[in-house]
Parts: sequence; structure tokens; C-alpha cells
Amino acid sequence: MRAIVLAAGRGGRLRGVTGTLPKSLARIGSCTLLERQLSTLRACGIEAVTIVAGYRAHDIGRVCGPGVELVQNVRFASTNSLYSLWVARDLLADGFVVLNSDVLFPQQLLEDLLTARYDDALLVAARGDGEYSDEEMKVQIRAGRIAAISKSIDPAEADGENIGVGKFGRAGAAVLVEEMNRLVAGGAVREWLPAAFGAFCQRRPLWAVESRGYPWIEIDFPEDYWRACGEIWPAIDALDNPRSDAPIVARDATTGVTRRTLHHV
Repeated sequence: MRAIVLAAGRGGRLRGVTGTLPKSLARIGSCTLLERQLSTLRACGIEAVTIVAGYRAHDIGRVCGPGVELVQNVRFASTNSLYSLWVARDLLADGFVVLNSDVLFPQQLLEDLLTARYDDALLVAARGDGEYSDEEMKVQIRAGRIAAISKSIDPAEADGENIGVGKFGRAGAAVLVEEMNRLVAGGAVREWLPAAFGAFCQRRPLWAVESRGYPWIEIDFPEDYWRACGEIWPAIDALDNPRSDAPIVARDATTGVTRRTLHHV
């Protein structure tokens, strides 16, 4: 399977953290967000990786190195994530996993998605408090399937939020490309990629794979970055690199259940 990492944007709201670099190159611990995603993909057995770059694409390419394919969204300043994936549409036919480059997550979440029995699925997270803002890409789930996905969903009607990592098999990829073609032809180049997901799930099942309380964060604002550095990354590091003499412990934020072993869905 091929991975497509969407890293075309600048992330201007993180300027105080990243300066003039793209936000995918924000450093957390010993390496950047993008380097962590590449490492996680390889740990899950995915070697074919394409980065869709735009803003300061040369810096993205330098960090990725020669083993990663680079596709450029030259219209990055006037488009959004839907257009970035559409730029790479010719690479999607055999199935793919797509990641937003500003998401920090443990290897287990990607393994859960890849080993789920569904061909087409998104990683989603539910909050125990049910408190969502206009910023989150919220989802409604019916019988395990995504029924709707949008930032404009009423928080009281939301069942969770999109983490920013999904997968599509061959048949699903064909349907998604059709929907992206339709949206781009209609001028929707500034839409988020979930606009195509929403259209997709009206034609074909798009399954939800729950995060099960594992730590993750989407980094949009400086406060997200500092929380990632001080809280989320240490928790992820403990999961991905456990000491041999210490049990792996994860607490499910929804059920409150504490687990000492990791398992696939």
C-alpha cells in the first residue's frame, strides 16, 4: 500500500513556533512531525510514500530524503487538502493510506487502521465530555459507518472527530477520485479533504476505526504544539518504545478502562 502525506500548507497560526518553516517541520523531541510520520509508516511496513508539498517544498524534500517521492501542489496558497490529494490522484488506483502531516499519533493507531477488516475507513476519536468546537472536523457514526463529516456538525449531534488518517482500497480509491474530480471541477479547491469523504460515504460504506483512548493530537495552534511536547509525545513515546521491565498502560478516555496490552481491532 502507498501512503500519501499531505504537507502543502504553511500553517501560519504556528508561525511563532516554526518561524518560516512549514508546520509539518515543527520539531517535537528529537525530530519533526513529518519525520515521525515517515518512521511510523515504515514501522508498519509501508515503504512507498509520497509527500504532497507546496510551501517551501525544498525544505520538505530535504527532510524526507531521496527514498520518498515528492509531488508539488503549486497552488498551495489558494487551495486546501482536497486539492492536495487530487494533485496525487494518479497514484491512488491501487489503494492508499492518507495522512494529514500535522497529526501526532502512536504506531498502534496506524496498525489498528491498516489491520481493520474494512477496505475503506477513517480513524476517529470520541470525547468523553462530548465538547467540540468549530475547529474540529466532527463525524456522525451510524452502525459503525461514517454518516456525515464536517466542521459544521452541531457539537451536540457529533459522535467523534476525524483524526486525519484514513485508508482506501482499490474500489474505494476509484470512488474517491471520482468525487474529488467532481468537486474540483465545480471549483471546490478550497475545501478540506473530508468534503470528498462526505460525498464518498453517500455512495459507499466508510467505516470508523475508534482511537480507543490512545493519545494523539492535531497541531494547529501554539498551545497544541506545547501540549504535544509536554504531554502527548511523552505518552506516545512510552507506547511506541516501552521499557522491557514496564507494562504498557493505556487508559480509554471514554470507558475509563485501563489496558496493559495492545491489540488490533
